Amino acid sequence: MKLISWNVNGLRACVNKGFLDIFTQLDGDIFCIQESKLQEGQIELELPGYYQYWNYAKKKGYSGTAVFTREEPLAVSYGIGLEEHDQEGRVITLEYEKYYLVTVYTPNSQSELARLNYRMEWEDAFLNYLSALKENKPVIFCGDLNVAHQEIDLKNPKTNRKNAGFTDEERGKFSKLLEHGFIDTFRYFYPEKEQVYSWWSYRFKAREKNAGWRIDYFCVSEDLKQNLIDAKIHTDIMGSDHCPVELDIEM
Repeated sequence: MKLISWNVNGLRACVNKGFLDIFTQLDGDIFCIQESKLQEGQIELELPGYYQYWNYAKKKGYSGTAVFTREEPLAVSYGIGLEEHDQEGRVITLEYEKYYLVTVYTPNSQSELARLNYRMEWEDAFLNYLSALKENKPVIFCGDLNVAHQEIDLKNPKTNRKNAGFTDEERGKFSKLLEHGFIDTFRYFYPEKEQVYSWWSYRFKAREKNAGWRIDYFCVSEDLKQNLIDAKIHTDIMGSDHCPVELDIEM
């Protein structure tokens, strides 16, 4: 089974940059997107053979997630069940017979770390949500987690030490998530692979110079370790300031 996750940074803009061709090319069984920046009715996507599920932010043109899946899930839920965290369209959960699939767009701590305190609250609430799911059946979750976990995960760790996405607090929350029984699948397969990133700033020719960050992930609960086949980061695919990431898994 092939799973894809991509922060499209505005789906309408991405469609104009070849999203549908890329979608066909990647041929995922489940395709998750983050940062759709849409309200209901603002786009009509023709994706034959796929069920579509959308979660929109209340604020227009902001955040938002979607999942396109070939296999119809048993159930779908939106958000994590807490009103203070469910206004921005950040989470969709699909329940299947043998597992849960969750896509997430983690809040950015923003410049001057203006939203870091909220981010910390979100991290605890989201981990509690995942942990509760994991008690029922295995969990696969993916998305833009807005954190580079280790120094190997970004081009310039020293100069970014206190910047959003690489603060000790954010990295610590990701470490805690892994300690709670989840696997960062890319690092599982490629523990020491360097200079492979999933996001590049639009400024300073960052992508041309490969001055990037690995902030897009597929994570699985440890009971799926034996099912893992491969994890990929499609650095050659354009259309957004992020590139798609992939998980190949036997389910």
